[in-house]
Amino acid sequence: MTLSLTHVHGDRITVAHGAAGTELFSYVYRPEADWEAPKPYLHPIRTLSGGLVTDYRPNDHRWHKGLQLTASHLSGQNLWGGNTYVHGEGYLALPERVGSMAHVAFEEVAAEGDRAVIAERLTWHPHGGQLWAEEERRVEVRDVDPDTGSWTLTWTSSVTNRRAEPLRFGSPTTHGRPAAGYTGLFWRGPRAFRGGRVFTADTDASSESDPMGSQAPWLAYVGEHDGRDGHATLVFEHAPSNDHSGEKGTHPAHWFVRSDPFAAVAPSWAFHEELVLPPGEALCRAYRVVVADGAWDRPRVAAHLAGLAW
Repeated sequence: MTLSLTHVHGDRITVAHGAAGTELFSYVYRPEADWEAPKPYLHPIRTLSGGLVTDYRPNDHRWHKGLQLTASHLSGQNLWGGNTYVHGEGYLALPERVGSMAHVAFEEVAAEGDRAVIAERLTWHPHGGQLWAEEERRVEVRDVDPDTGSWTLTWTSSVTNRRAEPLRFGSPTTHGRPAAGYTGLFWRGPRAFRGGRVFTADTDASSESDPMGSQAPWLAYVGEHDGRDGHATLVFEHAPSNDHSGEKGTHPAHWFVRSDPFAAVAPSWAFHEELVLPPGEALCRAYRVVVADGAWDRPRVAAHLAGLAW
């Protein structure tokens, strides 16, 4: 179950597994096109058997890149990429609103046994380049289990407001577009995963209820590969350490999820209402993503998560 790590300085860090050297993911921190709101991202992400579970710069949204932390509406700026949603006018090309999340330094880059860690410092900027926030990020690989065909990625971010005024995290929905509350940690699945099965801790895959905008401790997405036989399952889970003071006494984040016209999941920070971060305060969030071979069902997901520790 040995993990290995390769760092191409100034570009990316790749984590691989086993004697065959299956690449589980690349963490790319080299800045790309300005209009895409440059920021680090993970792509490709693969299962233990090598099945691809992310997409990169698809023709419908060039700024969708694997798994990345995003902020679609941040105090009038777009740290998501591409066009900006304006109520009553739709999506407009407003390059003067497109910002960035910039790599500053790595605090730790290591792999040993079945654990790997990437700890990074970043800064967040509006289009003009001012310092709006500092982020401490930690991405870890753990719980690599060939018996279940799964491995786990944990993502922890602490974002501190360095402005003299509040940072307001929003989304297209907080600005008037229904069912478009995307912001925060965002996953874009490969085109083959369109039409995949989605279920949460509170619904099963046969349920007709739409989890878009709902709250649940975890959400699973099952997709079928192109170019090879079989399925893959991704499970997105909130950490117990996250704030649980929201509506219904559960996690305040709401799920943004689509299986058509493309596969995408985000535990949204600001689905229905803006999240306001006062000056000097930190927004701390942690998530777990289980990447598994095969088509898992709700009981199997629940049993697997119950055996994992944060």
